[in-house]
Amino acid sequence: MRRLDDGEVQLLVEGYDAGSSVYELGEQFGISRQTVSRILKQRGVTMRRQGLSPEQVDEAVRLYAEGWSLARIGKRMAVDHGTVWHRLRERGVRMRDPQGRERP
Repeated sequence: MRRLDDGEVQLLVEGYDAGSSVYELGEQFGISRQTVSRILKQRGVTMRRQGLSPEQVDEAVRLYAEGWSLARIGKRMAVDHGTVWHRLRERGVRMRDPQGRERP
């Protein structure tokens, strides 16, 4: 597991404060988003609201109906595909199988 030095941690915190997502920072620094979150919490950084707003869920429903994958929607909205899956299921969206086919 990669460890960040003090300078990198400072850049990570500054990046988050400037609006970068934990996913973007994880990719930039070569660490997981969970590690980014842990570092930010250890430094006392107030985390932004996580998840999807009702408006974002509306958009996710629309995009999924247009054939977008969960991963593509998640990337667009800077959340994990599992978050998208859960919000769509809460809305009663019928999910496709991994190959994009309707489930029976």
